[in-house]
Amino acid sequence: METDLVHDRDLAWSIVCEFIQSDALRRHALAVEASVRSYARAGSEDEEAWGNVALLHDFDWEIHPTLEQHPQAGEAILEERDYPAWFRRAILSHANHLDLARETPLEQTLFACDELSGFVHACGLIRPTGLEGLEPKSVKKKLKTPSFAAGVNRDDVYEGAELLGIDLDDHIRNVVAALQPIAGELGLPT
Repeated sequence: METDLVHDRDLAWSIVCEFIQSDALRRHALAVEASVRSYARAGSEDEEAWGNVALLHDFDWEIHPTLEQHPQAGEAILEERDYPAWFRRAILSHANHLDLARETPLEQTLFACDELSGFVHACGLIRPTGLEGLEPKSVKKKLKTPSFAAGVNRDDVYEGAELLGIDLDDHIRNVVAALQPIAGELGLPT
């Protein structure tokens, strides 16, 4: 039954662990999940389904590390496992190179949280207090340093906040707050 499948967090996590060996990539999945869940709660959306989409958004990156393969080859794996089309499309929509319009709040939120969650996590890793006291001003200053977390697409960070229709400072605050409860799982000071 679709409802059970999209709401089964244990199953989603088992897929992550089946395909991802890197602790860093697993932590990224957890960070994006926490951020997307936070937005789902705030918008009275389906937190479990949204969280599982976020958890699985990069599950295939280690086996499909090129734009020619990721996430489209991973989407085929999820289809084989009976994940519904809307769930798979949300994952596909986070990839700019596929040129899919982000039509639903879920698709917009996943895109908006993906790069920023990774960036906020990186900011927390270099601070003795982790995420505690991390302010938007500090995050935005780091965004202007191209060598810091160089793999994060800054344009996607700015576009994500615009897509959600919120100020970047508020988006940063939301992501920091979403990650704080799982700081330990992210390898950050608690």
